Amino acid sequence: MVKVKNLVKNYGNLVALNGVSFEVNKGEILGFLGPNGAGKSTTLNIIAGYIAAASGSVVIDDIDILDEPLKVRKKIGYLPEFPPLYLDMTVKAYLGFVYDLKKVKSENKSEAVDEVCKKVNIFDVKDRLIKNLSKGFKQRIGLAGALLGNPPVLILDEPSVGLDPRQVVQMREFVKSLGRNHTVILSSHVLSEVQEICSRVVIINKGEIIADDLTENLIGRLNDSKKLSVQIEGEKEKVRSVLKGVGGVVKVSLGKKQKENIYEYSIEFSEKADENIRREMFFALSENSMPLLNVTSVASSNNLEDVFLKLTT
Repeated sequence: MVKVKNLVKNYGNLVALNGVSFEVNKGEILGFLGPNGAGKSTTLNIIAGYIAAASGSVVIDDIDILDEPLKVRKKIGYLPEFPPLYLDMTVKAYLGFVYDLKKVKSENKSEAVDEVCKKVNIFDVKDRLIKNLSKGFKQRIGLAGALLGNPPVLILDEPSVGLDPRQVVQMREFVKSLGRNHTVILSSHVLSEVQEICSRVVIINKGEIIADDLTENLIGRLNDSKKLSVQIEGEKEKVRSVLKGVGGVVKVSLGKKQKENIYEYSIEFSEKADENIRREMFFALSENSMPLLNVTSVASSNNLEDVFLKLTT
């Protein structure tokens, strides 16, 4: 449905995008993530047709955006992080204006506006001036504008910004429901939300795609090691050296000092070493007269936030 290939974009000497490529299938809800300044918003703006890339292509429903930009834009509903609203208009007047701009093919404009207001739960404020509404309402007005005309592709950049906790839950369920009839690209800094909504995640960092996989696969792939927290008596550098020599140990980190000559260590080891790691560690420490005082298993990461931090730092 959406094919992004080799996008390159420069701002002066700054390389914002360097060969960005990914695809979004029909009916898929894709999480598009990245730290601030990674090129995330630039990519979304290029897909939406707001700005042009230096090179590369965006194809939506087999139509290249450079060949037929107006035709492609009719297939896209875009909610930017800060919706461009006319604050002195009423909600209904503004959405009617957007309806006309989008040249929506519908028999009744008023009915179409009322329907989209009900979808995003702003029907009760449709006759109020936008400037008198909260940020959360303004966000939903922007979403209503994106939904007008029922475009097959929706690009949602931080749709939950400004919403209270109850509204965040409502927005989450609403975005989930959009996946039944739309292809959705969702960008959000609330990674728990992305993990719950999106079946697949693309992560961009420093203008390049660094991960593209099913959410569950991405979490599982980065959790190919396990951890132990241990307390050992002995000279800390010698203890670390002995631990690093144990087969299967990937990483040893020094933790807090517990007592004189007793330190806490974090040991990361591979899955293959799981069955024998404690036994081998015990014997290695015993041979060097280093008492093992405590061993605690540390749960592996099982959330997208940990994966994101690990990949982008």
